[in-house]
Amino acid sequence: MVCNMVGKGLVGIHHVTAIAGDPQLNIDFYAGILGLRLVKLTVNYDDPGTYHLYYGDTVGHPGSIMTFFPWPMGQKGLHGTGQLTTTSFSVPEGSLDYWMTRFKQRRIQLEKPTQRFDERLLSFWDYDGLKLELVENGKDRRSPWDEGPVPSEKAIRGFYGVTLSEEGYERTAWLLNEIFGFESTKNENNRFRYEARKSEQGDIVDVLCTPDAPRGYVNVGTVHHVAWRAHDDEEQREWRRKLVNLGLDVTAVIDRKYFHSIYFREPGGVLFEIATDPPGFTVDQTQNELGTQLVLPSWLEPARKQLEQTLPAIKLPPK
Repeated sequence: MVCNMVGKGLVGIHHVTAIAGDPQLNIDFYAGILGLRLVKLTVNYDDPGTYHLYYGDTVGHPGSIMTFFPWPMGQKGLHGTGQLTTTSFSVPEGSLDYWMTRFKQRRIQLEKPTQRFDERLLSFWDYDGLKLELVENGKDRRSPWDEGPVPSEKAIRGFYGVTLSEEGYERTAWLLNEIFGFESTKNENNRFRYEARKSEQGDIVDVLCTPDAPRGYVNVGTVHHVAWRAHDDEEQREWRRKLVNLGLDVTAVIDRKYFHSIYFREPGGVLFEIATDPPGFTVDQTQNELGTQLVLPSWLEPARKQLEQTLPAIKLPPK
């Protein structure tokens, strides 16, 4: 059964993780302006002196999760090839006028709405210069976080897709199409679109072929990695075996508490992760408690007092 699931390909995006600067500005933007729920306030397990902030829908379903490592003293990163350069969110049809007004009132850098393929979209940037998009999508039936500052009929539903910038697109396209099971659906100039055949939301990957662009450098204002969904541990192990057999360098399975992860670089250099759907963010908090206090894994609890003194003070969004 697992082999058949792997043979049919990946479902789509699990989460996107980026580097931020000031953690308070990050919370103010993603919870206060975009209206996402802060579903988990924890630390980077590989660097516990750094927050790990998770945003998403009501419980942080896979396909809605945007996460950040805030580096207050970090330098600006460089957008370029070998990177995920645009993260796109799905919003209801007819909502872009609302978002334009909201962004202008808050002096958010944005462009005028544009048309791409058969979609209407709005490009904008967060406080650290991370490029984002809102894409109108009348087919998205996911429920948003409806207790935030954005009316539910205008609110973000989750991811629409991501854009990868590559020096050359062929090898990345081969991985997406032949291995991951994404279908090549559209192309325009140097943009090539791939969609998960399972047709769940958050399933679009655009590959931009930009051979003259500089190589990207990960730091503040850039994406660190994109994670794809595996339904469970067994499916993830099967994916790892398949990728290793292809000659890719894949990490061992790493326990991230809310999901299990494996990491590798795709042929163009973007860091990919495959993360399990379970156990999810309610494994250590109730749904109502999500994002209301600093949560640490058991092995870091003895250092809680020290970490609370080290981590920058922040003001959490209203409950």
